[in-house]
Amino acid sequence: MMLCQQILGNIGDSGFKGRKIDYVDIEWYEAFKRIHRKTTRDGTEIGIRLDDRILTRGIRQGDVLWEEGENVIAVNIPDCDVIEIWIMRNHPGMTAKVCYEIGNRHASLFYGRDRNSFITPYSESMLRMLNQMHGISVTVRRAKLDFDRRISAGVSAHVH
Repeated sequence: MMLCQQILGNIGDSGFKGRKIDYVDIEWYEAFKRIHRKTTRDGTEIGIRLDDRILTRGIRQGDVLWEEGENVIAVNIPDCDVIEIWIMRNHPGMTAKVCYEIGNRHASLFYGRDRNSFITPYSESMLRMLNQMHGISVTVRRAKLDFDRRISAGVSAHVH
């Protein structure tokens, strides 16, 4: 098994252009864990042991974990079910309410497509709660969570 102990850059960096990329899938909720044991898409078993900086930075889409010659192993954060929340323009005060309720459940929250929208990972209980709020609309869809757009990244099993 190959051991990866640091993030070497991102596949978008010029030094990785034109190289053969093997991806390892890391789910969004695993992005702030230091230790992983995974298998890449090409079947390579890898161990990932990162330092404490990952606890605040998180593993990101395209992060390079290993390189040798023309070969690179990079991270893919797979799409997941999300709830997209739209604050209706005539209810701007609901922004604080939505953010409070999602934060109170220790759920991750991301900026949406514009200043009136937010995204949170899907759960049935979250969808039920949001559907009971006035002044907002919600939709469920598949999306890749972008940690550069995160407001909070509380990944916890804690519920009230």
